[in-house]
Amino acid sequence: MTSTAPAPAPPEERPSGPAPTSLAPTGRGLLRRARWYLVFLAVLLVGAVALVSIGQDSRYPPIDPRSYDRDGAHAVYALLEKQGVKVSTTSDPTGPADGKDTLVLPEADLIPPAGLRAIAAARHGRLVLIAPGPAALDALAPGIRMSDDRGDLSYARVADSTPRCSLPEAVRAGDAETGGVLYTSGSRGEGCYKRGYGYPLVHLPLDGDRDVIVLGSGVLLQNGEIATTGNASLALGLLGSRPSLAWHLPDYSLPAPATVHDKTLTDYFPKGWHWALLQLFVAAALAAIWRARRLGPVVSEDLPVVVRAAETTEGRARLYRRAKARGRAAEALRRAAAHRLAPALGVPLRAGAPDPDALCAAVADRRPEQPPGDVRALLYGPPPIDDAALLRLADDLDALERQVRNP
Repeated sequence: MTSTAPAPAPPEERPSGPAPTSLAPTGRGLLRRARWYLVFLAVLLVGAVALVSIGQDSRYPPIDPRSYDRDGAHAVYALLEKQGVKVSTTSDPTGPADGKDTLVLPEADLIPPAGLRAIAAARHGRLVLIAPGPAALDALAPGIRMSDDRGDLSYARVADSTPRCSLPEAVRAGDAETGGVLYTSGSRGEGCYKRGYGYPLVHLPLDGDRDVIVLGSGVLLQNGEIATTGNASLALGLLGSRPSLAWHLPDYSLPAPATVHDKTLTDYFPKGWHWALLQLFVAAALAAIWRARRLGPVVSEDLPVVVRAAETTEGRARLYRRAKARGRAAEALRRAAAHRLAPALGVPLRAGAPDPDALCAAVADRRPEQPPGDVRALLYGPPPIDDAALLRLADDLDALERQVRNP
């Protein structure tokens, strides 16, 4: 008996056509799809880093002894050190003093009133105030006022000028760049470098060997101006007259204390604002004249639609009827009748209307059979009480006009 081997299975048939593609996202596809978002985030990150870097700039404010910039004051600070003056900086100027020191206050207006009183009581040998305001002057330099308190010029451009005073430091320095806020010298002070009616530098002697120096501007102390004319000599003379010097570093984040002087709205406007306002008015007037000129005769144009003149009267009458304005309608009828009767009777118009007495008298002369009281009641009487009375009034006015014109 012969065994038969099983036949091999036929090969599995594969479907024809392209191989199926997977729809699952790949890493490369995601990166390609999000590339613009990544670029935007990178730019945003770079900008944030730049802003942080700019915000961390260590630039000092003007007239700061730590600053090497052109508007800083490190040059005069270093020169004072070389001359043997014991210089230092302080954030608290209200400490005790021995009467042989100099205290520089570049922003005295930022010190509260209690601090100003403490500085005055400390009895420093010399106080150097740079552009102080009224509160600092009252506390530390009594008798000295800002020039604008007298109505004079309150500010002058920084420029070379001659001292013209007896202050030894100013006489030795000669011409120097002074200006800024101007002050009066008071009864005990002496002003130098006069500009107009004020002084950008005032020396006020106090009791003993103590004194106060008021500067209208600190430009002569700046690094970029210290070598100009007599700035260096004047700066070293004013700041180096005592064995030690303390330079106050104000906290510029603090608001300036309010002054006791009440200010009006115009005090916040710059000087000469009324001249600018006058110029604006002149410019507006010239613009109006320019735009109002005519380039030729008036051009007449035909109306696109011919409208009957009676339509205006009818429209106004409908409005009066809807509003129940019988009094206003009666007034319009009486006024029109009076304007038509006055020329026919020879009654002149005054202020655009005839005189009631003259008009009534003229109508009575023309119509002697009609009493004058009836004429006045018809032309100047009370308003009608209903629509029927308004219609009777209109008819009576028409009849009166016909009778006057055709007696």
